[in-house]
Amino acid sequence: MESHQNHLGLPVGAPLPGWSPRPPPPRTAMAGRFCTVAPLDPERHAAELFAAYAEDVEGRLWTYLPRGPFAALDEYRGWAEAASRDDDPLTHAIIDNATGQAVGTAAYMRIEPAVGVIEVGSITYSPRLQRRPAGTEAMYLMMRRVFDELGYRRYEWKCNSLNAPSRAAAARFGFEYEGLFRQATLTRGRNRDTTWFSIIDSEWPARRGAFERWLDPANFAADGTQHRTLASFRTSAV
Repeated sequence: MESHQNHLGLPVGAPLPGWSPRPPPPRTAMAGRFCTVAPLDPERHAAELFAAYAEDVEGRLWTYLPRGPFAALDEYRGWAEAASRDDDPLTHAIIDNATGQAVGTAAYMRIEPAVGVIEVGSITYSPRLQRRPAGTEAMYLMMRRVFDELGYRRYEWKCNSLNAPSRAAAARFGFEYEGLFRQATLTRGRNRDTTWFSIIDSEWPARRGAFERWLDPANFAADGTQHRTLASFRTSAV
């Protein structure tokens, strides 16, 4: 890392000439080949999401979230109506382009335009979205907006340290592990240690290239299975 010093000879951070606060994320859709990521609209999305989440009959996907499972559509719609009014978190529905149905949600949160930092969180993928190309593309579209459209410097991923699938997803998507915040908060009346990951702007071009090569139609067989993993494209780029 390049060394910088102030007039006292003390080490200081690198200067950021021309930096200015970044705009907040807009309430507009992000369209891809497999999915569209659009601001949550309870009228359009609540019933579809409730039906998709109901396929998780054990309620496993709610284990590490502060909400759910939802016993009835009206209960889920109430949550969706409240969530759709917030600008932070700014919750999005993930719509499967093949069916036109909403199959999951994810949010921009802890949005700090002044310093160019934003987090992706509250990721809730139904069984219809889990382990599907659309789930990966949704994360790519949200990253692309943050870095390429809005010019943020840092993109964060945080999760319960016991949530092994979330930790694995962060690594697969190219987030760098940063550390463990012990006893960071409480969830459902239980202690939560929080694991932190991030991608910064200087890392994004390589991450973007790997995503785009993975998402290329040539990387998929006729039955939709991948020829190469996302991680392999990052490794070959390095």
